[in-house]
Amino acid sequence: MKERQQPCLVSIRSQYPRFSVTERKIADYILINPTKIIHSSINQIAEDLNVADSTVFRFCKRVGFKGYQAMKIALASEIVTPLQDVHEDIEEEDSVKAIASKVFKSNIKTIEDSLVVLDEEQLEQAVNTILAAETTYFFGSGGSSIIALDAFHKLVRTGIKVQTFSDSHFQQMVASQMTENDCAVFISHSGASKEVLHALNIVKSTGAKMIGITNYAKSPLSTGVDIPLYTMSEETEFRSEALSSRIAQLSVIDALDVNILLRRGSEGQKALNKMREAISVKRI
Repeated sequence: MKERQQPCLVSIRSQYPRFSVTERKIADYILINPTKIIHSSINQIAEDLNVADSTVFRFCKRVGFKGYQAMKIALASEIVTPLQDVHEDIEEEDSVKAIASKVFKSNIKTIEDSLVVLDEEQLEQAVNTILAAETTYFFGSGGSSIIALDAFHKLVRTGIKVQTFSDSHFQQMVASQMTENDCAVFISHSGASKEVLHALNIVKSTGAKMIGITNYAKSPLSTGVDIPLYTMSEETEFRSEALSSRIAQLSVIDALDVNILLRRGSEGQKALNKMREAISVKRI
């Protein structure tokens, strides 16, 4: 089997919530001492952590590598030839262009990291579930409600039935009317939004299929839905990880949209053309 080519540190961070106590011990050691890892043997690491060599080896497999040596090589490529730190601090003397550059690079890093943690099988299941649904409803609170609205704006063009409401009371009302033939997509960076989880519990009682888009694998949202889709974002000096995650959430929505449009073939293209014709009168 071909080894997964992915950044070591990103893989560890993305899977961290799902690690056991021992795995977190190893993960913490690697995240804090990445340079030391590339100059140490598996025996040395195991001795420092007071665990068996086989435990360290299994951890390497857990995060997507054939073994300790393969993980060291991947880690070395990140440490020895690092990319410019895109999460560098904003300085008072920075020019407008310099600040824009840091913001753009941070967004690029968020998208790249999120692509690494996006599971192909779960994405495929999400596409199939939305296509099979009678109606797909998007739920989000605060900033995530804007993402939900963007999802509606995109997917309504594919010709499938979609709906969203920004008001939490409306969300709860429509959630109670869903059926097992419908699909609900919940969007929450933390996966712990009170309003979103309330809607989730209502939808769960209807038997509708549930998809979640979140940054955390062990959050109430990710463990409560049928199909979790993950993003990966880091907090910076100039904005929280929740704000940074929006670009990744939008990218996940775009991936769903394009896949659904292509899967609908001529029907999807027909719906898109009808939409374009309908809104063309708004243009000068």
